[in-house]
Amino acid sequence: MKIIIKNKEGIPSAVHKLLKNTGNNKILAFYGSMGSGKTTIIKEICKTLGAIDVATSPTFTLVNEYKTATGESIYHIDFYRIKKRVEVFDFGIEEYFSSGTWCLMEWPELIEDILPDTTIRISIIVGENQERIIEIL
Repeated sequence: MKIIIKNKEGIPSAVHKLLKNTGNNKILAFYGSMGSGKTTIIKEICKTLGAIDVATSPTFTLVNEYKTATGESIYHIDFYRIKKRVEVFDFGIEEYFSSGTWCLMEWPELIEDILPDTTIRISIIVGENQERIIEIL
């Protein structure tokens, strides 16, 4: 499935389509180059899921937790600054995966072999006219 976002106004609709196609899976891994829109899409997912916190990039904190109006947690994890895979075990990645709540991950390439089998892998590519092409892999 491919979703094409032609402009910023198309992001909410694209996120609704994306979430509709992830089933009950709450672990989403986003792949794409720097500036492709991973954080922007994740921010909109958080908004769509009812986060009352403003989603921001966790590049320096590694994990941000957002709460929804119903008290559910959404974890936004960024592996960009991880140098060694052991670091993800140090901050308890297994606990996030087994929490049963949303785990939205950027730069998951480093931990590809430990991602749960239920992980939904999502590619974001910048098209010729700066549109974003989202594809569930």
